[in-house]
Amino acid sequence: MATKQRVSYRCGECGWTTAKWVGRCGECQAWGTVEEAGARQGVNVVKPGAVTAPAVPIGEVKAEVAHARTTGVGELDRVLGGGLVSGAVVLLAGEPGIGKSTLLLEAAARTAAHETVLYVTGEESAAQVRMRADRIGAIEPKLYLAAETDLSALVAHVEKVQPRLLIVDSVQTIGSAEATGVPGGVTQVREVAGNLVRLAKERGMSTVLVGHVTKDGTIAGPRVLEHLVDVVLHFEGDRNSRLRMVRAIKNRFGPIDEVGCFDLNERGITGITDPSGLFLSRHAEPVPGTCVTVTIEGTRPIPAEVQALVGPTEAPQPRRTSSGLDSYRVAMVLAVMERRLQAKIGKCDVFTATVGGIRLTDPAVDLALMLSVVSAAADQALPAGLVVLGEVGLAGELRPVRDVRRRLSEAARLGFTRALVPKGSLEDEAPKLERAPSRGHLVAVREPVLRTTTFAPGFEVTEAEYVWEALSHVR
Repeated sequence: MATKQRVSYRCGECGWTTAKWVGRCGECQAWGTVEEAGARQGVNVVKPGAVTAPAVPIGEVKAEVAHARTTGVGELDRVLGGGLVSGAVVLLAGEPGIGKSTLLLEAAARTAAHETVLYVTGEESAAQVRMRADRIGAIEPKLYLAAETDLSALVAHVEKVQPRLLIVDSVQTIGSAEATGVPGGVTQVREVAGNLVRLAKERGMSTVLVGHVTKDGTIAGPRVLEHLVDVVLHFEGDRNSRLRMVRAIKNRFGPIDEVGCFDLNERGITGITDPSGLFLSRHAEPVPGTCVTVTIEGTRPIPAEVQALVGPTEAPQPRRTSSGLDSYRVAMVLAVMERRLQAKIGKCDVFTATVGGIRLTDPAVDLALMLSVVSAAADQALPAGLVVLGEVGLAGELRPVRDVRRRLSEAARLGFTRALVPKGSLEDEAPKLERAPSRGHLVAVREPVLRTTTFAPGFEVTEAEYVWEALSHVR
């Protein structure tokens, strides 16, 4: 009996399939992306076929094959976890004009000093890439350049050049005659990426794919693209600033959320090995509305300054504007201030921002944000040489954060002399909350309970358990 054909539906964003049409994708939760994908056959029995390599005990697998090779760009190696691994596929995504092509051309030239590299461009002509290479000094005999938009032609170049490193700029511009749709579409991107991943694994060839991003900052194309590759890097930065940051979102060979800092200038792009101090403003005297904290980006402690401006307004809806900070977390901290500190900011505009274009998502920034708003509202500067760490809870408690000693060591190296941290941070223990014997409610003691210790010569650390204790220390 012939198998009855049934119509299937596929999500255009992530490739999720279903037997019935739905308005919302069950995988990526996107609306209006599920469309008819054609007839779906019944389940076919797959017969055993030829294997590419026999299965062996895991102890006999040579781990040296996955050894990372340096790209010649130290900050990029830092984010990759030491360098490029043979057969690994890396996806680098970022906004147009952010510097992706410049960074990869720089890495390609340095890698080509000791092995063959093929750079395939689908967005620019070969002459345009050559002009950029002349400007940044990326001319190497082993660096091959090809301008192609067809997948079969790209594979032919790989067959002829035999590169150890392949760079495709970008994956959305490459099309395959074997797939339907236009280049950059869901079907085309899935087909091209799948073939490039297979080619990289078969040849042990490191491959870097450049990807586009959507207007909300997410990687364009199907979500399966991120699952296919081994490493996902996100290139970010402010167009009005020379600072660029590469952040690891996924990495099978190293730590995630690692960050590399770069300086984009007329001579190309160079790594910044010590970014400490880039995100601090220079003031001869303390200024109201500013507070310094130390965030952790991967394994790197980075001091950063949080600024706030508070002013009364007659508007029925006061403005809450933030730049470089999570707006939801800013709203939470302001709510805690009004409830736990009785701060009168309900009829005031509150503007918060970071210095240098850095984006702070670390919960340890909460206390610095709160004190900067308090300082701006009172028009009174915080003590000089002070650095603040701590996560703020809804009950007004201060929660310890990770790597406090590393953060304080970096602050001391930069010349800070005082620190305010949650209670128990230096002992690596969570604060113990006492409970009332009658009803079991948390006991909120309003009297300041502070403890000051010496962390290093000339560097004092004060510990507080609640936000009102921290406020009493800086007044």
